[in-house]
Order: sequence, then structure tokens, then C-alpha cells
Amino acid sequence: MAKRTINSKLFSEAQKYLVGGVNSPVRAFNYVGGDPLIIKRGHGSKVYDHDGNEYIDYVLSWGSLILGHAFPDVVNAVKAAACDGLSFGTTNIKEVELAKLIHKAIPFVEKIRFVNSGTEAVMSAVRLARGHTGRDKIVKFENSYHGHADYLLVSGGSGLATLNIPQSPGVPRSFIKDTMVLPYGDFRKLEEAFELHGREIAAVLVEPVGGNYGVMPPDTGFLRHLRKITDRYSALLIADEVITGFRFSFGSFMHRSGVLPDLICLGKIIGGGLPIGAYGGGGKIMNKLAPLGKVYQASTFSGNPVVMQAGISTLKVLALSGGRYRQIERFAELLSSAIERAARSCNIDLKVSRFGSMFSLKFERKDDFKKFYRGLLRSGVYFAPSEFESNFVSFAHTKKDIDDTINLIRVILAKI
Repeated sequence: MAKRTINSKLFSEAQKYLVGGVNSPVRAFNYVGGDPLIIKRGHGSKVYDHDGNEYIDYVLSWGSLILGHAFPDVVNAVKAAACDGLSFGTTNIKEVELAKLIHKAIPFVEKIRFVNSGTEAVMSAVRLARGHTGRDKIVKFENSYHGHADYLLVSGGSGLATLNIPQSPGVPRSFIKDTMVLPYGDFRKLEEAFELHGREIAAVLVEPVGGNYGVMPPDTGFLRHLRKITDRYSALLIADEVITGFRFSFGSFMHRSGVLPDLICLGKIIGGGLPIGAYGGGGKIMNKLAPLGKVYQASTFSGNPVVMQAGISTLKVLALSGGRYRQIERFAELLSSAIERAARSCNIDLKVSRFGSMFSLKFERKDDFKKFYRGLLRSGVYFAPSEFESNFVSFAHTKKDIDDTINLIRVILAKI
């Protein structure tokens, strides 16, 4: 590949004005070393840096771009929406249209509230659960990541795991005293927690498919137990599907599994690549929100018409894409299996975790991941720069992309 001289100069400039040269910690490449990518443009399954280097992209804006970069239908619709105005601060009809599409895909979402990020969606859903139940305590699970709200930054995954931050400074202990952290899948610990505090617990917050400590496949039996125990104690079950909503099919994983939560948090894919979050559920609970109820949440840019249009255009494509979902799952399986075989043949201890079109890698030795990652990047493949993040396959990836990636990985692992 060409040298990354312009990229390095741009990153040096970024470091003068942005903290660490980034606006989100994992982008800094601290886990893998070297200068991070500064992307100039993307198209389909590829991104391009300022030196003209091309990369097959498996990060895809952290899973948001299931259709790939610059998908024509989405781009054209966004251009048209922008020409009508960028923001109004009042209800626009595109909010209603996107809400109807989500309801069609996830029928238990009778009412929805759009916000601007996954963090905001989860934070608001927890507040609503507390307001609805009149209780304060919430349950989350070790190594899960639900955004950077103060009371959720305990034993988290994603950037917290990447940077080895067990709890962020700046979060008072009083803010997390009502956050109970349990091991995922441990029935006994869950029962004990509810026996002690069941009448104080407002909600259990869960990622049905983990994506922030590498990929953690679902435990449907445990999800069913969560549904039973929350019902028994009149607590709410909140599904964090910011990553998984519309990732495996046209709808949510929870709806597909038959375990229906009280509230669901969405993001990423429903915004078509633009900033978005949403939370929704049955009308009885959602109507506790202002202006109908007393649980307050507001935002200047919620329901932005340009963002709504990007989401509408994306979901309309996904609604007709059943076969494409199966294809990207096959691609992810093909890639994951090939990586595992190549590692075994080179006597490298490497585990690949996969579910659907998501996958992640964990090396026995962290230094091996660094060598692997830098080799991939030099060869034109862009994976997530941490073993604690997920990688994704999009509708834009081709069989050639997968084959090229596999061939490069074989060479790189052999060198390690």
C-alpha cells in the first residue's frame, strides 16, 4: 500500500485541537498502536484515506451501515430532505413515517420516542422505568456497555474494556449505588439479587446479543428467565438493541426470539448512518412520558427530518431484503471459519466469536492481535481496533471482499 504520510500529518493536526485527536476513545488506536485512520470517503464496502489507500471496511460506523457506505437510495433521499430544511424543532411527518415502519417490524413497540444516540435512548428508558415503577435500583450485567450515562459506567465493555477502565473517574459513588452488576447467564446470582432487592428493582437492562465485549451469542434460556423474574417482581425488562436492532432480520432480536421486553432501545441502523437513538414499548408505559405523563425527557434535535429520512430509506430497503440477511450471515460464517482454520494451522491461539453477521476475535496474546491488526491495515483491511469491539458484514460486501480478506489473513497469521 501507499505510505500514509498525509494521514499522519492530519492526525498530528487533529491532536492539536481534539482530545487525543479523536472524539471517541477507541478511535485513537491505543489498543493496537500507530496512527488511527482518518477517512476521507466511503463507498459500498470500502473506505479511503487521504493518501488514497483503499480498505475493505468491517467496522461500518460501528455497525450502523448495514447497506454499506453512500448507499444511493439513502444519499439521494437525504439530499432531498436537506433541501427542505435541516431542522425545525417541531414535529415533522417523517417522524411518524419512521415510527410506523418500526412498529410494523416490531409490533410490541406501540409508541416510540426518538432521540440522538444510543446512550440517550438507554438513559431515557431507565428513567422511564424508574418513573413507571417508583423504584430506584437497576440490574445490568458484567462487560455489557449501555452508553456513557454515569450510573452505567460500571464493569462495562466497549471502550471501557479496551482502555481497561473498570469505572470512570468523575462518577460519584452515590450515582452508582443503585446499579447492581451481575454475571450474565448466572441464574443463581440473579435469583439471589431479586430475593434481596426485588421490590426495589425498577428494571433489568440486557443486550440480548452482546456486542461490546466482543460478540457474545444469545442465551435464550437466560433471556426467558429474565422475563419471568421481572414479571414476578413487577420490574421492567429493557432490551438494549442499539447494535442488534435490524441487524439479523427486519426487526429486533427479542421479537424474533419470542422474549418480549417492556422497553426496547434502538439506534445505529435505524438512522441509516446519521446520529439517532430511540426507545419504545407498550402505550401504558410510554404514555408516562411528558407531555402525557410526568417523566421528563426532551431534546432540540430529536426527530430531525434529515435523520428520519435516512432511517426511512434504509428500513424500506431492509423490509425487502430477507435473502440478503441470509447472505451476510453466510459471509460472516465463511470468514470466521477461515480465520479459525488459518490460526490453527499456524499454531496461534485465537478464538472467533460470531452471531449472525457480527464477529470478533480474541487472541491468547494481546501482542499477537496488535501484529495481526497492523498487518491487516497495511494490507487494506479495516477491522475494529480492539478485541472488545465487534466487526460487521454489510449488504455491500461481495464474495470477492471475503475471499480477499481470507487470503490476506492467512498470510498475516503465517508471518506471526
